[in-house]
Amino acid sequence: MTKKRRWRLVLLAAALAGGTAVWAISGQRIPVVDEAVQVPRLPRIHPDYCEIVIPPNIAPMNFEVREPGSHFLVRIRSEKGDAIEIGTRWSRISIPAGPWRSLLQANRGGNLHIDVYGKAAGQWRQYATIVNPIADADISPYLAYRRIGPVHNRWTRVGVYQREMGTYRESVVLDGASLETGCVNCHSFANNDPRKMLIGLRSTKFGNAAILAADDRLEKIGAKFGYTAWHPSGRLAAYSVNNVWQFFHAAGMEVRDVIDIDAALAYCRFDDGKMALVPRAADKARLESYPAWSPDGRYLYYCSAPILWTESDGLPPPQYADVKYDLMKIRYDIDADRWGEPETVLSSRETGLSILQPRISPDGRFLLFCMCRYGCFPVYQPTSDLYMMDLATGEYTRLEINSEFSESWHSWSSNSRWIAFSSRRGNGGFFTRCYLSFVDEEGRAHKPFVLPQDDPQFYDSFLDTISVPELIDGPIPVAGKALARVARTDPVLVDAISGASTPAGSSVPWQSARE
Repeated sequence: MTKKRRWRLVLLAAALAGGTAVWAISGQRIPVVDEAVQVPRLPRIHPDYCEIVIPPNIAPMNFEVREPGSHFLVRIRSEKGDAIEIGTRWSRISIPAGPWRSLLQANRGGNLHIDVYGKAAGQWRQYATIVNPIADADISPYLAYRRIGPVHNRWTRVGVYQREMGTYRESVVLDGASLETGCVNCHSFANNDPRKMLIGLRSTKFGNAAILAADDRLEKIGAKFGYTAWHPSGRLAAYSVNNVWQFFHAAGMEVRDVIDIDAALAYCRFDDGKMALVPRAADKARLESYPAWSPDGRYLYYCSAPILWTESDGLPPPQYADVKYDLMKIRYDIDADRWGEPETVLSSRETGLSILQPRISPDGRFLLFCMCRYGCFPVYQPTSDLYMMDLATGEYTRLEINSEFSESWHSWSSNSRWIAFSSRRGNGGFFTRCYLSFVDEEGRAHKPFVLPQDDPQFYDSFLDTISVPELIDGPIPVAGKALARVARTDPVLVDAISGASTPAGSSVPWQSARE
């Protein structure tokens, strides 16, 4: 008996023990194929992995067949390599990792065909074949994201996690519980590099600060890093300093809302420890947020809106729904440490919407951003959609991958071919999940799919929010215990920006005032 044959029999025996039979057969046809009644439509499967572009290095995309039947047969095939054939009495289809990986790698740039058969009332049915192109470009091998428990105004369970994309392995990067239920927020990386990372933290006991983990440096910075963008050189980072208020509506699809009462941009140079406001992007009359560098490091893109109120009395100002952000950019000379004048890239007067969260593809061709009806926090805005701008022409378009729910928190893979983003779709708008989408060379984003899990029903009972997904090019090398230990120490650098540093023991999460 050959090793290959022994492997098939062992796999078959193991699968039968769990009620599933699995075959890996090449050049054969299962007997029921010729007897099946043809159903001229795609099968209903969950999650929806129909007509999507698949990364060649993604974990098996297990699914559930949501068609009537007492038995199911699935054949996964392509032009090269052995087909994977799965027979089961259950609706759950678990794809063996080894054959799946081999099939995808052998057919990069080709098509993956999925044939689904179901037996109901003694009759086999064959549904239309699912055809999913296999991209020739890998997705980043790891994803970092934040998990938050299902709460409204008290985040007692929050942490940053990482997931290996070729498997289902998830691990903790830094958990808020290690800070005595502190909040871990706003993780960022330089050029998708997991070796250059910043993580913001908020703690009544250990203060509001940021952890810098860059190559051999692991230290605490005494500054409230909000939304953060690393300069491509890795020598500095720009960040927002925000006075954020959360409030609640009496009714609606989403009752939570967020407003920036005050916001400014600052930057920290890691080579000499300089920390300062960004000139002309820290205007007292405006709100500046969401920094993002151009890949050449010459421009800092950001969002800016006028402050429509003169004072705040503890209540959301009545003009909160009139705030709309423009998309801006400002030139920067890193060697001279010199900033230019702000330039408008896209005005909210032109769009009629608030422009937020700009992210530029690493190849410098496209700018991905979202727009919503008003405000600064798109994840709470059902109207928030993703848009793509061609930076060569300045033309932009609403992407076809949007849903009726909020889309936000997007990031690029280092090869500019994949995006990860947060979406409220698929569950009535209640929970935020991570979706992945292939972006072709023309900037067209293809049908997105939810981050695969081992159990196809995983998201049906998973109550945590998955947000701020950042595609990275490897695992984060520093251990969570080391990050937590540094978080509990005194900062090495202390923010000299007036009003931008909150000491340990304070319950104020962000700045309450600035010069």
